[in-house]
Amino acid sequence: MVLRTKIVLLMHPKEWRRERCGTGRMTCLNIAGAELLPGIAFDGHNRVRELIDDPGNFPVLLYPSSGSFDLSNPGMAERFAGEVSGRKIIAFLVDATWACSKAVLRESPGLMRLPRLMFTPQTPSRWLIKRQPGPLCLSTLETVHELLCTLESAGLEDYPDKRRLLDAFSRMQEYQIERASVGGKPRHLPRRADSALAGDERFAGTEKRSAGGEDSALGAGGPKQDDQILP
Repeated sequence: MVLRTKIVLLMHPKEWRRERCGTGRMTCLNIAGAELLPGIAFDGHNRVRELIDDPGNFPVLLYPSSGSFDLSNPGMAERFAGEVSGRKIIAFLVDATWACSKAVLRESPGLMRLPRLMFTPQTPSRWLIKRQPGPLCLSTLETVHELLCTLESAGLEDYPDKRRLLDAFSRMQEYQIERASVGGKPRHLPRRADSALAGDERFAGTEKRSAGGEDSALGAGGPKQDDQILP
């Protein structure tokens, strides 16, 4: 899926090592040009600096605060579109748990000086296998989906394939529920060639990649507590 906006997920090393196929990883697999960068102190990160310093880019941080552009407010969305002025939006999202997100922002004060975005999600989280701490807490994948929807409403994005990310999210959960029901390990891909996910390009190679992807992003409704796996 090709977008006008570049999605950049900033992931705490703890989540990078622990998760092999989180929703952040799935997001990057489904969006052309999306990047996932592990680290804590990003102000001196070469790739982050390259993206921020490019005059053709308009870097922003998805972070709800009193100084954020609320894209759910038509007036603020119009004002934000004027600020962008034809440049490419580089949307940075902190992909981590509550504690890890605070650590990243504490060690990366430059991120907090970027223009900040927020929005009100159109729907609550679609998680079935995890318990979210609040109705506005979304997975990383859902947060990106909602962000793209709001950018499209503001005339800043073309997002025709609105089912791609959500369908991948749904299939991931269905697979984990199926694996759990037969006593397997829900997060581990089976080695059988006839797996329900065998050949699925949205999941291809995830079992071989280094750990990455946490299921909570610093975004729409604010930083999130650790998700809880439902029994």
